[in-house]
Amino acid sequence: MRYVILLKGINVGGRHKVPMADLRRICVALGGADVRTYVQSGNVVLDVEEGAATLPARISATIAAEYGHAGVHVIARTTAELAAVVDSNPFLARGCDPAKLHFTFTAGDADAAGLDGVASSGFEPDGFAPGPGGFYVHCPNGYGRTKLDNAFFERRTAQPATTRNWKTVTALLALAES
Repeated sequence: MRYVILLKGINVGGRHKVPMADLRRICVALGGADVRTYVQSGNVVLDVEEGAATLPARISATIAAEYGHAGVHVIARTTAELAAVVDSNPFLARGCDPAKLHFTFTAGDADAAGLDGVASSGFEPDGFAPGPGGFYVHCPNGYGRTKLDNAFFERRTAQPATTRNWKTVTALLALAES
C-alpha cells in the first residue's frame, strides 16, 4: 500500500533539521520501499506492506532517538485518502486562487466538536471548511497572516495538525500516483 507521510515541524525555520536523505533512510529501515521525499519540509511517499498502522509512531521515535527532536508528529494518508482531499476542495469549486489554498491534516480521528459553532465567516477574508482527515483553508492574504493556523485546529480538535499549501498537496498526490 502506498502512503504519504507528513511530518510536522521539521526543517522549518532552521530548527529540527532532518536531511531528506536521512529521512528516506529511516523510512527504508522501518520497512518502506520506493521511498521518495518532496521538498525539505518532511513529505514522504512510500510503499509499506506491514506495520503501516504503527509507521508514524516508529518514524517519530526514530527521529527522536537519532536527532533529539522529541514530539515530531507524523501523519500518514493513503493515496486514496489524499485523492479524496484533492477531489473535494470546496474552495476550488468557488473559483478561489489555488495559490491561496492549504489543507490542514489532523492526526487520527480529530474531534471536530471543538469547531461546533465556530463560523468560518468569523475569520474573513480567510475561511475554512472540513474535509477528509482535516480542513481546507483559504487565506487570500497569505497563510502567514491567518489565525487559521495549526494551533487553531489543534486546540479545537485535540489532535496534532500540519498544513501544506495546495501546490504541495497536489504534487504529493501526483508523486503517490506515479
